This record gives sequence, structure tokens and C-alpha cells, in this order.
Amino acid sequence: MAKIILNHGGYKKLLSYQKSEIVYDGTVYFCNKYIAYNDRTKDQMIQAARSCKQNIVEGSMASGTSKETELKLTNVARASLEELLEDYKDYARINKLNLWDKDNKLYKRLSELIKIPNGNYQTFQKAIENKDIEIGVNTMINLSNVTKFLIEKQINWLEKDFINNGGIRERMTKARLEERNKPK
Repeated sequence: MAKIILNHGGYKKLLSYQKSEIVYDGTVYFCNKYIAYNDRTKDQMIQAARSCKQNIVEGSMASGTSKETELKLTNVARASLEELLEDYKDYARINKLNLWDKDNKLYKRLSELIKIPNGNYQTFQKAIENKDIEIGVNTMINLSNVTKFLIEKQINWLEKDFINNGGIRERMTKARLEERNKPK
């Protein structure tokens, strides 16, 4: 008999999840250090980072029964991250901080760190927690951009997978038809 509920929940292996966890941890640090405790932006930034990470988790866990839900939640993760990214850019603009371009030596160094397999918060800690806020905010912007890119790739893959393999309804119909057509 065909398997109806597929394996699901492998989110910890997803690069998008791994990077979103770094973005969340970095956002908590950044907001606690640089945003006033009673500023609503602090809570909104932390919640946007959390929403990104948690929606990847929830989508992955739902994937066994609903590819549609997985796709929707992964897109919510992307939207939450975009909101967070705009908050970081706003912070840089309001505080007159320079944003790195691709020729910046620190941007190039960060790009090298991003490629490290199994990178975690500690991989980026010196940059995120740097006493120079311009380094910290640029690090968070670039980590958010990389995470967004990975989520977009994941969404493209999920769309193709759904088109090629369908969802639970197709698997249930196929299993029912196979069972009906078995010789008795």
C-alpha cells in the first residue's frame, strides 16, 4: 500500500532554518542592546525574527499531510523576514550608518563566514556583537538577506515538488484506487 503521510519535520537540516535561528538569536541580542526596552520596534523585530524561524518549523511539521500548508507557512516565514530586514535598514538609515556594498572588505569576510558548513551563532558572534554598531547592523542585514534567499529557493522547490508529486489528497486517492483494484 502507498504511504499516505510522508516523512516530515526535518527542519533542523534545512539551511533556511539554520540561518533563521542565527537571525533570531542575533535579533534578540541586537534589540536588547540597541533598542529601548519600551520601544514597540524591539518587540516587533524579535517577533518577526521568531515568526520566520517558527513558521519554517511549523511548515516542515505540517508537510506530511499538507503541502499547501507547508508552502503557505514557508511564505509567511519569508514575509516576516522581509519585515525584519526593513526594520534593520530603517535603523541604519535613521542612525546614519553606512550599508555595505559587495566591494566592502567586511562584506567579503561575512560572505566567507556564511559559506562555513554548520555555521551557528558563534560563527557570527564577533560581528553581531561588535562594539561598532555599523558592523552589527550590516551583519544582521546580510544574514537576513541570505536567509531570505534560502527561503525563496525552498519555496521554489516546494512548488515544483507539489506540481510533480501532489499532496495528501492525491496520495489518498491513489491508495484507495490501488486497494479497490487489488484482486480479491
